[in-house]
Amino acid sequence: MTQLDSNIPRHYHQLTSEQRGQIEALHDLNWSNAAIARKLHCHRSTIGRELKRGRVLQRNSDYFLYYHYYGETAQAKHEQRRLKCHCHSLLKRGHFFFKLLTKQLGSQFNAMSVDEFIGQFKLKFPDQFCPSTPTVYRYIDQGRLAIKNLDLPQKLSRHLKKHHRSHSRQAVKRLGVSIEKRPQKINQRQRPFDWEGDLVKGVRRKNQPALMTLTERLTRFEIVIKIPNYRAETCRQELQKVINYHPNWFNSITFDNGAEFSTLAKIRHAKIYFAHPYSPWERGSNENNNGLLRQFYPKGQPIKQSLLYLHQAVQAINTKPRKLLHYHTAQQCFHQYLAS
Repeated sequence: MTQLDSNIPRHYHQLTSEQRGQIEALHDLNWSNAAIARKLHCHRSTIGRELKRGRVLQRNSDYFLYYHYYGETAQAKHEQRRLKCHCHSLLKRGHFFFKLLTKQLGSQFNAMSVDEFIGQFKLKFPDQFCPSTPTVYRYIDQGRLAIKNLDLPQKLSRHLKKHHRSHSRQAVKRLGVSIEKRPQKINQRQRPFDWEGDLVKGVRRKNQPALMTLTERLTRFEIVIKIPNYRAETCRQELQKVINYHPNWFNSITFDNGAEFSTLAKIRHAKIYFAHPYSPWERGSNENNNGLLRQFYPKGQPIKQSLLYLHQAVQAINTKPRKLLHYHTAQQCFHQYLAS
């Protein structure tokens, strides 16, 4: 061996796709493992392992079986090994994260998305390893975690936007003060204690229980009132009870134009506005929270769960971290305004 050949670097690196192509060509020329190693400046044992890993069983024209090394096949196997190795190392490194994630997203009363859990985890445990949102979703899709897509109702409920037929606002009966007259300080969410309201119904019969939902526009804090039926007078009475119980919580409430809210103009100690018909986006915060509540109260099913169940569902919504609140919860932000 010459002096040059003996000075083989001792800091080895992974073989590249190009080097595997060279190994294939030189091996086909019957070069020895040592000769190929000197050519590529690596150890001959590396070449031996590579030839063994990348060989493929073939059959010649005489029907004799033999092994042949293919660089492309070896590169593909290498990439598969690296991917598997990376996954296992990431799961091991993030054991604490994945343990808490599985516990939270697998619980009965969970309203968090993966991204919201990650945002809150970073706030609570800044020194702990935390994978990215796309990585966690990819692991769930690949079945590498105990969590399934069925545990992510928000993900399953995503769908393409539908184009709805526009509705005319002419000759519409006004239930009270229109949203068009709502001050800009409310429209621009410049202060707390302005709310949006609606009803979440189970079975669509007026004598059936329903849930009156109230969403604070600035913090997205949610109040849900179980009412025995959704007749207009019942809705007014139940809402007035809540306002009287918390007189400092309500500056205004914006409802939709449904018949069940036809007597709300009589409400005292809070200004009531009415959105345009067929315009749910005018109460977007409330509509979003209604979607979260539907995880616990599916459409078409009677609302017969206990008040404890309702409390736990609302608590899950109010304690979920939100990206728009910098991954703080609606409950935390609402209580800050109450204390100020």
